Amino acid sequence: MVLKNEQIILGIDPGTNIMGYGLIEARGNHISLLNMGVLKLSGLTDPASKLKKIFHRTLSIIDEHHPDSLAIEALFYGKNIQSMLKLGRAQGVILAAALSRDIPVFEYSPRRIKQSITGRGGASKEQVAGMLERLLKIKEPPEYLDATDGLAVAVCHFFQRDATAPTGKKDGNWKSFLKNNPGRISR
Repeated sequence: MVLKNEQIILGIDPGTNIMGYGLIEARGNHISLLNMGVLKLSGLTDPASKLKKIFHRTLSIIDEHHPDSLAIEALFYGKNIQSMLKLGRAQGVILAAALSRDIPVFEYSPRRIKQSITGRGGASKEQVAGMLERLLKIKEPPEYLDATDGLAVAVCHFFQRDATAPTGKKDGNWKSFLKNNPGRISR
């Protein structure tokens, strides 16, 4: 994966009740927060209406910020196959929105995202949010962790760029990032 030196990355955590999203700007090895938020869908009962709203909100984010790539959290099978099917539909309309604007799409497993942010694939949502708050100097945490989940997907995609850089290094987790970038993070 070759990424240009300056880019905007949109990360999305798909959901049928709440969709989280985050946008970062990457300039060389530095990232900054552009925007993050959620799309609340709990007021809608018709599944088709939810999908339509997800599609249009994703398009409006894309049209407003012009991201160079979209990173999305991959689906995983939990206990309820119906929930997974609903999430698959939500993910599908997000992908359709990105592809309709010729934006490349990258998919990351929840475990990979957590590991790239915290160094632990089993980290909690709160741990991921706390690490992102420090990394991006977020002064006021969002009301919903879905927003930081979406942001985490974008940051994970940025770290994967570092993991596949010409140095040949394949270790793209948080510990590796700190080791390879001394002085970039204030503690």
